[in-house]
Amino acid sequence: MKHEGKVAIVTGASMSIGKAICNILAEEGCDIVCASRSTSLLEQTAEEVRAKGRKALVATMDVLDKASIKAMVDQTM
Repeated sequence: MKHEGKVAIVTGASMSIGKAICNILAEEGCDIVCASRSTSLLEQTAEEVRAKGRKALVATMDVLDKASIKAMVDQTM
């Protein structure tokens, strides 16, 4: 696995490209932080990642808010 043991933070993970990136990185061995402003669809993405045998963390955040970014990174660590 190309990225075994790494953690990827993916913003916009609830839909479209972000969701696809989460799934591709999980297939390559990454654990994933699924991040987005809306949590309504994030859990579905996280479940798809977990179904691939990887860890997934759901993080609600806004990339335009520095405090939100810091909180998400702290949660990830």
